[in-house]
Amino acid sequence: MSTTRPCSPGDRGPEPGAGGASGMSAERAAPEEEAASMASASSTAATSSAAPVAAASSAEDAPPSEGGSGSGGGSTSSAAARRTRKLNFDGESGVVPLARDFARQALYAWGWLPAATADQRAAAEDVLLVVSELVTNACLHAEGPDDLLISCDNKVLRIEVSDKGAGQPAPRTPHRAGRPGGHGMFIVQRLCLDWGVVRTSGAAGKTVWAELGAPA
Repeated sequence: MSTTRPCSPGDRGPEPGAGGASGMSAERAAPEEEAASMASASSTAATSSAAPVAAASSAEDAPPSEGGSGSGGGSTSSAAARRTRKLNFDGESGVVPLARDFARQALYAWGWLPAATADQRAAAEDVLLVVSELVTNACLHAEGPDDLLISCDNKVLRIEVSDKGAGQPAPRTPHRAGRPGGHGMFIVQRLCLDWGVVRTSGAAGKTVWAELGAPA
């Protein structure tokens, strides 16, 4: 396998926290000459005093709720740190709008949309634009895309478009804004943290990938 650029590593989830509580029980033997009513009252008081302690201990031991930025906890946190969705284009028509709709659904599922701020809205629009440009590039120069894969963690969203083309995508140089066509990879280069091409030895085609930063 070869690639034009190293893949930017994504951050992993936070380290799991630790917590817990221990209970304590005690028995008190009443003297033989103590009145039965006093023993009954003492037992009732001990039971009502122990109940709140047990409830508090159970609350402290419960795992953090999902969705919070500070949630921790072993394999569950690691699995949630990177989310992935894949779209296959076999037999599909109108692949560019199809890819945009697929990416938009992922952004809603992962909390990028609906955008609460202008920066978050711009980040989501950048993702949709890069998806459009990579899929369009595969249509124009590689007989169409095979698959679209989108993955995301708390820091980076990665887009991968695979095709069977043998060409090497690259921004047109020199870039002239007024010239029609040839702007796709220039846009990708400008909007993304990094991008590159991966080829598998002995297999036809390639995967073009691009990474964008998550909104603040």
